[in-house]
Amino acid sequence: MTDMPPDFARKVDIRLTVNGETVEARVDAGRHLVDFLRLDLGLTGAHAGCEHGVCGACTLKVDGDIVRGCLVLAAQLDGAEVWTVEGLTDSGALADLQDAFVARNALQCGFCTPGMLVAAADLLADGGVPSRAEIREHISGNYCRCTGYEAIVDAIETVARARAGTEAAA
Repeated sequence: MTDMPPDFARKVDIRLTVNGETVEARVDAGRHLVDFLRLDLGLTGAHAGCEHGVCGACTLKVDGDIVRGCLVLAAQLDGAEVWTVEGLTDSGALADLQDAFVARNALQCGFCTPGMLVAAADLLADGGVPSRAEIREHISGNYCRCTGYEAIVDAIETVARARAGTEAAA
């Protein structure tokens, strides 16, 4: 830590809402959000995968938008609202998606699943039934190392159709 520039070694006080609960913390100025959530708060659903924002394993919701937790510093989020896969699960917001992922065998090894679920929930939040191409485009920033994309797209499409009241995909 002695080689860090002084600004990155500096501690910053933050107050944010994580999964509906107020959190106050003193964090290193250079600590990424995903590390803060995993290491400081014990919320290990989001994974630190590539740590370059490419794989999507660390996908979270911040102030209503999905973000890569490895690209956002916790110190930037004073006053923000953060939702992790754990919070979204506890709220029931992901229940049908999680059921569909199980039913469609879209879990594979599970490493990408939290990020995929958060991205899928974001896509379906506006309602309607996106095309399979739109689903693929929306999750294109989330890598499945098992290459289970067809099953993941099937699961998301199934939920979209069910929410819209149309017949489930075959």
